[in-house]
Amino acid sequence: MLERKAKNREKSSKEEAEEVKEILSAVSTEIPALIKNIIASVFSEEAGRNMGKAAAAFYKELKDSGLPNDLALKMTEDYMKTFTGFGDILKRIGKVGSLSPAIQVKIEDKIAEKMKEKGLAESDKEER
Repeated sequence: MLERKAKNREKSSKEEAEEVKEILSAVSTEIPALIKNIIASVFSEEAGRNMGKAAAAFYKELKDSGLPNDLALKMTEDYMKTFTGFGDILKRIGKVGSLSPAIQVKIEDKIAEKMKEKGLAESDKEER
């Protein structure tokens, strides 16, 4: 009975380790794709048109509220900088977010190493 419990625990640990490995593998491919899609949507032609319309509406609202031209212009420039600043951040994340194959291999090697330390070597998968 104790032997069966130990095997069940070992099997559960193996399953958990494989699950973690699958999650990390998915994350390493899905997150860069997600970031790439976000960047593409932010820098699309439609997004550019929308930003232009938003800036014009913002400027017009400031002018209609009685602000002087130079202040309205400065505030509109600052408003647009928030969009471009966000875009720059996304670009940087996109560059960092895509893992090179070498880094992916290192991650997989580290996972395999930890599995071996816990007695859950890759060859143990075949026993399931």
